Amino acid sequence: MSSLKSVILASAVSLAAILSPVAAQEGEVTLFTFETLANDPLLTEYVAKYGAKPNTAVFADEDEAFAKMRAGYVPDVMGPCSYEFGRWQEAGLLQPIDVTKLKYWPVIAPTLKKIPGAMVDETHAWFVPQYFAQTSVTYRKDLAPEYAANESWKILFDPKYQGKVAALEGVDDTVTLVAKSMGIDPYKMSEEQWTEVQGKLRELVANAGIITTDQSTIAQGLTSGDLVAAITWSDSWATLKNEGVDVGFMNPADTGRFTYVCGFVLHKDAKNIDKAYTLMDSGLDEAAARYLVTEYSNGSANAEAMGKLTDEELNNAGLPRDVETFLSTGTFQVRLPNKDAIIKAWADIRAGL
Repeated sequence: MSSLKSVILASAVSLAAILSPVAAQEGEVTLFTFETLANDPLLTEYVAKYGAKPNTAVFADEDEAFAKMRAGYVPDVMGPCSYEFGRWQEAGLLQPIDVTKLKYWPVIAPTLKKIPGAMVDETHAWFVPQYFAQTSVTYRKDLAPEYAANESWKILFDPKYQGKVAALEGVDDTVTLVAKSMGIDPYKMSEEQWTEVQGKLRELVANAGIITTDQSTIAQGLTSGDLVAAITWSDSWATLKNEGVDVGFMNPADTGRFTYVCGFVLHKDAKNIDKAYTLMDSGLDEAAARYLVTEYSNGSANAEAMGKLTDEELNNAGLPRDVETFLSTGTFQVRLPNKDAIIKAWADIRAGL
């Protein structure tokens, strides 16, 4: 399949998923988050307390979620990453969270409570951290052995693998990674540097087999060997590794990985605040922490729960025991300046404009 056809198909699938009706249970709150963050093991405290699951709806990335909410969709609790919540707050979509009503707030790692802009005051937050993770390139070590010995994001542009690499539509992942691969700070780009990055993005589009919002499509391609390398989050790498696929998650010497923190925000029109708080607690309990680490190589914001995990569990996930060490080993993702303009430019590049 050509790159252009793949891009169009992936976008169509994504749009269909957004518009598909979701069967909602009356009286239950709605969690709007990434696909894997709506899984049952992260909802157990809520179910135990209320005897029913919350409603869940998923988004592929925050740009998609933002557009849907701006168009009128009203969930209760949402799950963006820390680089995004400020945009949602400025758009008037959020209300502060009373952290004194969260059971697990006291055991959240102190570093994560200091994310710029997260706190309104000492007892209220715009954003409550749930987990920390990474973005890089997942690749088939058996199909690209030359990169196993010398990991480099240059694989995305390698003509040897034309049609066999993939990228994400989200600018927070792909644009930042491409800029970093060029030695450019994506969060402080000059006009001249942004022009250079756009040229490199066109090169990526020409070399890619698919550019999508759907991590599942990328995972299937890497499993089958139709794809050799793709920009992914650490949970995609972990899932493939756990399934026995010979994949690596690049940690290039010249760039490192990107690190990020995701969590919970509360919609300004949330219908049942008590249930919303229970839902947040459910994603932060000890069982949820173990699930995030062992299944997806995501670290939990619950420092107490992280302390109870074994060295083997953490080593298998590629995680240190403390979040401070984790965040110091990569480039922390923050809000992109002029993000709306970057989104438009990247969409035009994908469309061949």
